[in-house]
Amino acid sequence: MSDKPSTLTINEIYCSVQGESTWVGLPCVFVRLTFCDLRCNYCDTAYAFYEGRKWTLPEIVEQVIAYQCPLVEITGGEPLLQKNVLPLMTQLCDRGLTVLIETSGAHDISRIDPRVHRIMDLKTPGSGECQRNYYENIASLTRRDEVKFVMGSRDDYEWARDKVQRYDLSGRCRAVLFSPIFGSIDPREIVEWMLADKLNVRFQLQMHKFIWSPTQHGV
Repeated sequence: MSDKPSTLTINEIYCSVQGESTWVGLPCVFVRLTFCDLRCNYCDTAYAFYEGRKWTLPEIVEQVIAYQCPLVEITGGEPLLQKNVLPLMTQLCDRGLTVLIETSGAHDISRIDPRVHRIMDLKTPGSGECQRNYYENIASLTRRDEVKFVMGSRDDYEWARDKVQRYDLSGRCRAVLFSPIFGSIDPREIVEWMLADKLNVRFQLQMHKFIWSPTQHGV
C-alpha cells in the first residue's frame, strides 16, 4: 500500500510582481499557505488565517511550473507552521527555481533548504507580537538572507535600529529592510531617521499596494 501523499493547506497560488525585498519588481509566483499563529495589528493577509484547501506537493509544484516564471516566494500566513513546506521548497529548488520564503521571526529557520533565500520579519513593538521573536534565528542568517522590520512609530524605528546594530544584521545578511506600516506613518520620517543615523539598511515600500488596491487579493 502506498503512503498517503504529503499535502499543504494552500490559500492561493498566483503570479504577480514581487512587491518587497531586494527582489522587488521581478515577476514572481506566490504560494500563500494558510494558518498563522501571530496576530500583528497591521496584518494585511488575515484572510489566510483559516481559508484554504489541501494540495499535494506534486500539484503545487506543477501549478508553480505552469507559470513559467523562475522566481517563487513561499508566504502566508506563516508558512513554517506546516512541516511539509520544507520538502516543497527543496522540490522547487531541485526544479531550478529561485525560491524565497517570507516568514516571521517566531519560528526556527535553520531547517530550511540552504538554497532558499529567507526573508525574516522581526516583529517590532508596534506589531503587538514583539515578544514572539525567536532570536536564536540570527545565528542561522547568511548573506543569502534578508531581515525585515515593519514600523509605525519612532519607538519602532529605534527598536529596529538597536537590533540592527546589536546583532550586526547588515554584516550578516544580504539586506536589512525597513518598511512603514502602510497608511500609519509618513514614509519620509523613516528615511530621514535612517539618513541621520547613517544606517546601512534599505528603505522599502510595498510596491504592489501602489499598483493595485491595498486590499486586493492575488497581487
